[in-house]
Amino acid sequence: MPATIHTTALAVFCAFFVLVTLAGFWAARWRRPDGGIHSLEEWGLAGRSFGTWITWFLIGGDLYTAYTVIAVPSALYGGGAMAFFAVPYAIIAYPYMMMVLPRLWAVSHRHGYVTFADFVSGRFGNRALTIAIGVTGILALMPYIALQLVGMQAVIAAMGVHGEWPLVAAFIILAAYTYSSGLRAPAVIAIVKDIMLYVMVFTAIIVLPLKLGGYGHIFSTAAAALATHKPAGSLLLKPPQYLAYSSLAIGSAIALMLYPHTATGVLSAKSANVVRRNAALLPAYSFLLGLIALLGYVALTAGIAPKTAAGTLDSSAVVPTLFISMFPGWFSGFCLAAIGIGALVPAAIMSIAAANLFTRNLLAEVIGRHLTPAQESNTAKIVSLVIKFGALIFVLLASSSYAIEMQLLGGIWIGQIFPAVVLGCFTRKLHPWALFSGWGAGMITGTWMAWSLQLKSSAYPLHLFGQTYTIYAAIPALLVNLALALALTPLFNTLGLCKGTDQTQPEDYIA
Repeated sequence: MPATIHTTALAVFCAFFVLVTLAGFWAARWRRPDGGIHSLEEWGLAGRSFGTWITWFLIGGDLYTAYTVIAVPSALYGGGAMAFFAVPYAIIAYPYMMMVLPRLWAVSHRHGYVTFADFVSGRFGNRALTIAIGVTGILALMPYIALQLVGMQAVIAAMGVHGEWPLVAAFIILAAYTYSSGLRAPAVIAIVKDIMLYVMVFTAIIVLPLKLGGYGHIFSTAAAALATHKPAGSLLLKPPQYLAYSSLAIGSAIALMLYPHTATGVLSAKSANVVRRNAALLPAYSFLLGLIALLGYVALTAGIAPKTAAGTLDSSAVVPTLFISMFPGWFSGFCLAAIGIGALVPAAIMSIAAANLFTRNLLAEVIGRHLTPAQESNTAKIVSLVIKFGALIFVLLASSSYAIEMQLLGGIWIGQIFPAVVLGCFTRKLHPWALFSGWGAGMITGTWMAWSLQLKSSAYPLHLFGQTYTIYAAIPALLVNLALALALTPLFNTLGLCKGTDQTQPEDYIA
């Protein structure tokens, strides 16, 4: 039997999609320099011109994606309290960002760095390490972009529209306005998306509990439902989950700031003070995330249980189905449009960030010379198109579970650039070849841990001294990385291995 098409919701969704499409193309003229967008700094960082509010919307749109809105409630729906790690990890991240990001912004601004790999190249002068940072960033981003498509798929399917053409059409439009407008397009659209997201969440957490008998009833019903799951979930963490929960929060906080799309949002700010203000303002999004997470318990209480074609539970459809079931058509269309637009913004920023990395830190390093500004921007535009359509083909041809599994690896991988990027902005004492060796060891260790779990989880059972400790795989991998970098630095210094040239000065890091 064919699925019912929710006409009103679909019409509202399409209206908002047309609105953001027009905004995306208009953005090419917004704050456009007299000479046009003919450099990577203008196309990929919008000329480093964004103030506090634009940067806030941009970074928020960057970090709180369509898949965040879908995945966090779905994780609570399936397993309960463990999924709340996403809330404290964001809170942990902001003081860390306050300490590190202004320094990285200052040195990047002074030297014209467009990516964190640019900074590593200037700081350590080691081609292998630079390429390693660039490759890691692109590898971590690709499944992240694919997950935005998974979120968009879930939204479109919830309105009863099936087939590949809506997703293909959406991303052709996304590719077109990103190509012409660069980072300005997602910056403009992020404002619309975040306002819609706040309206959606505050309405949902007030109206839905009133319909379902209040939060007391929601929590008691969710607790009973979670106890029947296999494995059983709960509203409160169990003692064996403590280490996994805390290590997931800490490891995810470390990774959050290192993703290339975060770097792109931060380096587009016009001053270090803008970066500091954003580190202070971004906890508003953590508050929002906590409210979004509760929708998982609301869905359990409402009896939402979407199925795949094979008859299994479709966790990615839980939130879209909740909105379709509980709200009138016009408002469910509004909510699904907010989630759908929430896929476009990060997908655009991520593809721009990956294109920046490829152009500056892979192509330039391999050919051994820097491109002209026009060559850089033109190359990055083409690469961003290839990346978007590569992610689209991946999602259309492969199961969404593969994208999720690869994203688990991406979170582990991106944490391995912490020593070179974060420690590197405070000290030059670690030898670049020691950092490269540590990076390789961390990548192998983390990948092996995730692979041994068949990519079904990133929480690895570590056996030590007769005890088993379940810990986020990124943490032991990073510890191996750091230990090797620290151990090899004095050895390589003694052997006289080339340390490279540091192009930065201490005063470069002070805004």
